[in-house]
Amino acid sequence: MRIRPLLAIVLALCLSLVTACSGGSEAVQRAGTNVTYDDIRNTGKANDCPTIPDSARGSIPLSVGGKYELRDICMHPVQVYAKEEPTNRRQVAQFVEGKILTRFTSSLDEVFGDLTVSDDGLAFQEKGGIDFQPITVLIPGGEEFPFTFSSKSLNATAEGSAITTSTDFDGVYRTPSYRTSNFIDPKGRALTTGVQYAQGLVALGGDDEALEAENNKRYIDGEGTMSLSITKVDPETGEFGGVFTAVQPSDSDMGGREIVDIKISGDLYGRLEEL
Repeated sequence: MRIRPLLAIVLALCLSLVTACSGGSEAVQRAGTNVTYDDIRNTGKANDCPTIPDSARGSIPLSVGGKYELRDICMHPVQVYAKEEPTNRRQVAQFVEGKILTRFTSSLDEVFGDLTVSDDGLAFQEKGGIDFQPITVLIPGGEEFPFTFSSKSLNATAEGSAITTSTDFDGVYRTPSYRTSNFIDPKGRALTTGVQYAQGLVALGGDDEALEAENNKRYIDGEGTMSLSITKVDPETGEFGGVFTAVQPSDSDMGGREIVDIKISGDLYGRLEEL
C-alpha cells in the first residue's frame, strides 16, 4: 500500500514532462507524423511548403550523363504583384503589390521532372504534379486580376554540375487559361456550350469590337518566365530550399479582357533523387 503514493508522484511527474515538451498548436509542422485534421483545418498550414534548416549549406555533386529527377517540388506564393498602367503617360507601368483572395489553395505541390546533367550545365524538364492553381489577386483601388499560377512544361537551365546554394534555374513555362471551354458567363455565352450572342445583342452582329471579344470566346494559353534560386541544400537527404520568382500573364477571360503581367514570388522546396 505504501508504494501507491510513490507511483502517483512518478506518474504526475511524467505527465508534466510530456505536457511541457509537447508545445502548442503553433509548433505543428506540415510534414509531422502526429498532425491531425483539426491541427490543419483553417490554419493554412497545408498551403505551406516543407522547410529545411538554415544551416543546410552543403552541395550535391552530379555526374555528367547520370539520371536524376527533381521531386516533391513545392512553390508557395508569398507576394503577388500586378503591372498597373500609370495615369500619367510620362510614367512607366510598375508592378503593384496585391492581396491574394484565394484561401489556402495557392501553392504548387508534388511537382516533378527530369534533371539532365551535361557539359553545358543542368537542365530541368517539368513532367507533372499539382502544377497549376487558379488565383485571384486584389490590388489597391479595388481591381481584381484572376490568373492561373502554373509550372506546366517548365524548361529551366542552370550553370554548374552540382546542386549548391548558388544554383539558379531560369526558364519558361505554360500558363493555362483560367476559364475552360465549358464555362458560361453571366449572359450565357461560352466556347463549347451556351450561346454565342446574348439575347438583345443579336442586332449588333458582333460589329462592335468590345462585344466581338465578349461574344467570340477563345481558349488562350500564355507563357511565363520563372527563376528558382536555391539557398539551402541538405546533401544527406537530397533536399533543397530557396525562393522562386515568376512573371506570367493574367487571365483574358477567354479573350474578353485585357491581359496584364503578374509577378509571383515565394518559398521553394524540392528533393533530388538519383534514378
